[in-house]
Amino acid sequence: MKKNLLLIVIIYFVLIISSYGAMSSSSSGSSNYDKGASIIKKGKKLEEKGKIEKANKRYEKALKYLIKSNKEEPNQADTLNYLGFALRKLGNFEEAEKYYLLGLNIKPEHHGINEYLGELYIITNRINLAKERLEVLKNCNCEEYEELKELIEKN
Repeated sequence: MKKNLLLIVIIYFVLIISSYGAMSSSSSGSSNYDKGASIIKKGKKLEEKGKIEKANKRYEKALKYLIKSNKEEPNQADTLNYLGFALRKLGNFEEAEKYYLLGLNIKPEHHGINEYLGELYIITNRINLAKERLEVLKNCNCEEYEELKELIEKN
């Protein structure tokens, strides 16, 4: 009887420990969002080195993870930001703008979305709208403000 009880207790603890491990691994940097964000960052580095074709392949790959992430957890501003970013970099401006605007509906002060949407407006010759994004960022004391301001001044 004691052996059976001990066996049941051991099995119980093994199940608890294994389920805890499964839960922690899904939130420890291996989510679809994390994978997509990591690939975006690698793409940016390639782009800075002038390796546009390789960067675009990264953006295409990141899109797959970010789309999955958006289905799993819809309406996350950071996910929508990177979806817009990848689409914009791949030249799909109309679709990118939709994601940026969805993100701003959720988090109007999001620095990344405001900067990247401003960049999209510059690319699509809508400087006045880019200036509106800059105005949102003016008090953030952040690099996004400085980068968008510099781009607007160049155009």
